[in-house]
Amino acid sequence: QWQLVESGGGLVQPGGSLILSCAASGFISDTLGIGWFRETRETPTGEREGVSCFEGKDGSTYYSESVKGRFTTFRDAATNTVYLHMKRLRVEDTGVYYCAAAENYVGGFYALSMNEYRYWGQGTQVTVSS
Repeated sequence: QWQLVESGGGLVQPGGSLILSCAASGFISDTLGIGWFRETRETPTGEREGVSCFEGKDGSTYYSESVKGRFTTFRDAATNTVYLHMKRLRVEDTGVYYCAAAENYVGGFYALSMNEYRYWGQGTQVTVSS
């Protein structure tokens, strides 16, 4: 039985940092593509904004323009956990963050497309507020 367990959300002041984690278990593949997505006030209903992707098959990473230079995603292969280190957080980063997994290769153009990911975590709330 597959599982994606997210943790690390919370309340932080603008300019602060948070690290989210996504622990994957129960998958056949140990080289998953792990994406981070979010639902914010700006996100259309039914959609999730792709924030980052760590493609486990080749180690490539991808970021949306809105977070590039502020967020970093990386993996601890020993624990099959992918992290999202968020720095210089802004009020508009507030939302529910989800990690998602894909067993197929998701690097490249579709790395931040939610349709490429089959498995989803439960989400974790990130609130950026003073």
